[in-house]
Amino acid sequence: MLSIEVAGEDHTFMNVLKGALLETDGVTAATYDVNPEQSGGQTDPVLTIKTEVDVDALDAMEAGAERVIEKADDFEAAFDAAA
Repeated sequence: MLSIEVAGEDHTFMNVLKGALLETDGVTAATYDVNPEQSGGQTDPVLTIKTEVDVDALDAMEAGAERVIEKADDFEAAFDAAA
């Protein structure tokens, strides 16, 4: 399990990252919290990833981030092709 604060981000990016993580092999759960009242006053989102026993959470985080980059590149290519 990994919990990490992601400085300077909001729901827009965090939802995309969470979705990409949930599509990543070995990730059993991915969520984030931005509610300062429940988080001891923190305002930056805290991402939590749970993985299967044989999957390193940092490796899963890297794979999820790479998936976000791929999705952004695919979107950009589709947008450019449509223009």
